[in-house]
Amino acid sequence: MSMKLTKSALAVALAGSPLAEVAAAYEAGNWISRVGAWSIFPKSGNLNTTLGTIGVDNGYSPGLNLTYMATPSIGIELIAALPFKHDVTLSSTKIASTYQLPPTIFVQYHFMPSSNMRPYAGVGLNYTFFWDEKTTGPLSGTSLNLGSSWGTAGELGVDIDIAPKWFINAVVSYMDINTKAKSNVLGNLGTVNIDPVVVGINIGTRF
Repeated sequence: MSMKLTKSALAVALAGSPLAEVAAAYEAGNWISRVGAWSIFPKSGNLNTTLGTIGVDNGYSPGLNLTYMATPSIGIELIAALPFKHDVTLSSTKIASTYQLPPTIFVQYHFMPSSNMRPYAGVGLNYTFFWDEKTTGPLSGTSLNLGSSWGTAGELGVDIDIAPKWFINAVVSYMDINTKAKSNVLGNLGTVNIDPVVVGINIGTRF
């Protein structure tokens, strides 16, 4: 009898503990929001021209995404962010700066939706547009245009619960971003293959 009472008391205690409260499942119809700090790392040697190599430096910005869970395992995610600012270089000399925004939609698969640690993978479509290109250095006083880009994207991430409805998130994404660069003085410079890796550390909630 004493053993049964002890087991019952332990079960009640565990049921009311923070560990039990943290355990939560993603369900169809859930909305998931994440916000945090994102870094974008374009690949090096983006475009080789007769004038030299055009490069784009790293960018940093707050980021936000919103996911709708169509099923406990399948989510549809929209990624947004504040604009990323980049310097454009020619053979390591800064020739311009620009802002870009890469809204992306993913279809995700969450591998363990009922666990406290939920890894996921996603594939999607990215649209990137550039604006406010400002030339400097050897191109000062001229204009530079970077065209918009459509491309595919992929991501790997994980959500780790820290409270009943709150979690921390880490995600790494790859985006296919190619922009056509054109100068009013130098003409068409070619296609700049930015193709960045994006890393995000976020805090999220579900509702």
